[in-house]
Amino acid sequence: MKIGTPKEIFEGENRVAMTPDSALALQKLGHSCLIETGAGEKAGFSDQLYRDAGVEVVDSAEALYSGADIIAKVRPPSDAEVARLNASKTLISFFYPGSSEALMKTASETGASVIAMDMVPRISRAQKMDALSSMANIAGYRAVIEAGNNFGRFFTGQVTAAGKVPPAKVLVVGAGVAGLAAIGTATSLGAITYAFDVRPEVAEQVESMGAQFVFLDFEEAQQDGAATGGYASVSSPEFAAAQLAKFRELAPEMDIVITTALIPNREAPELWTEDMVKAMKPGSVIVDLAAERGGNCKMTVKDEKIVTDNGVTIIGYTDFPSRMAAQSSTLYATNIRHMMADLTPEKDGVVNHNMDDDVIRGATIAHAGEVTFPPPPPKVKAIAAQKPKEKAKELTPEEKKAAEAAAFKAQTKQQVILLAVGAVLLLAVGLVAPASFMQHFIVFVLSVFVGFQVIWNVSHSLHTPLMAVTNAISSIIILGALMQIGSGSFIVILLAALSVFMTGINIFGGFLVTRRMLAMFQKS
Repeated sequence: MKIGTPKEIFEGENRVAMTPDSALALQKLGHSCLIETGAGEKAGFSDQLYRDAGVEVVDSAEALYSGADIIAKVRPPSDAEVARLNASKTLISFFYPGSSEALMKTASETGASVIAMDMVPRISRAQKMDALSSMANIAGYRAVIEAGNNFGRFFTGQVTAAGKVPPAKVLVVGAGVAGLAAIGTATSLGAITYAFDVRPEVAEQVESMGAQFVFLDFEEAQQDGAATGGYASVSSPEFAAAQLAKFRELAPEMDIVITTALIPNREAPELWTEDMVKAMKPGSVIVDLAAERGGNCKMTVKDEKIVTDNGVTIIGYTDFPSRMAAQSSTLYATNIRHMMADLTPEKDGVVNHNMDDDVIRGATIAHAGEVTFPPPPPKVKAIAAQKPKEKAKELTPEEKKAAEAAAFKAQTKQQVILLAVGAVLLLAVGLVAPASFMQHFIVFVLSVFVGFQVIWNVSHSLHTPLMAVTNAISSIIILGALMQIGSGSFIVILLAALSVFMTGINIFGGFLVTRRMLAMFQKS
């Protein structure tokens, strides 16, 4: 099959659906690649780079559509692009079928198969094709960069000779892929970061990234993310009111607010109201990543940056991924390549559009002249339902003291028993063994006991750093063994020889392992 990528005609779109690297991977699947001249220029990929990768560069979109069997692009197709499709072709692109019903029906009437990259189901096997997550990750990162560019102050706190600079406070509303990317970026820049989401299972992720999760004292906050495919669902009016009350409390303290909350196939919920904007400090910044669906802040103007009367900057750009075109194109082209790998299971260049496959069926919105949207739910849940964690009972100081005393008594009892057993064994051996042997045997037993107590009581996680210490202990043992190896007793000579052999292995092996560990931390 021939896979072709046209130049994006949407105003301001800089991404491209095929990169030279992805073209090489597609060719390994048995396909040949075409690209319209100039399609990758804005993303930093020249026509010559494509030619070097074995891609045929064609002069026009008409030539590309007529020559390619599979069309891979970024933005949803225009009416003119849909008109170029026919029953022998497959289109792969973002499509947003929930809000493009007329265009989807027109595309199905051409007989072409249409795969919407925004409809890839969120199951483990499909993560490599999840273009929405790829773009959301970039959007979350870029949102923080845009906020910093308009904030005009440090993110991190500093103490200088000229005075103290407090750290910026950042609130991220919605802890999906974009939200987590924004949290990670803001935290790494040194800001005090807060995050809110209606799904409790993301609280642990947020806190693991160094941010503080904003909890609501409201039962509905315990929503089950497994039931909604990992997305937030519509909240009740009571929960929404509690949520807004919490945001009003936080608004005067926040320097930067990044909103990412979206509900599939719905308008973006209003989470940051006009009175919250008015409560914010002059110079504060709001970045609304939901601007394309109406915005979480209704003062947001799509694709524009505005400054309110009280000096708050509101950014409503919808092209954050396109502002990082090279990175976005690379990730999106990789998503397309993985989709093609599923469509070409035999790697022979023949497409098998298997409608029984969860991923292919879920992403296909038109096939064989019919509209196939919405798809049936996948057989595998997006995420497993999580059981609530049981909180450990907090012990009182008296209970802690009693527990420690009981543990000490149990350990002491165990050691007394071991010593008693050892003493009996020594006595038994002493009755039958000669006096010269007993001197060596007592030293041996005491060495074993002391060595066991020293090493066994060290946490297992610390054994590797103690490699050098164990080498030192082995060195002491080997010296003692060498001193005893000249003894006249056969048993003592045998034990000393075995000690030299075993400790030699430990010493040389330990140094070898330690050397390899240190090499892992050395810069090449």
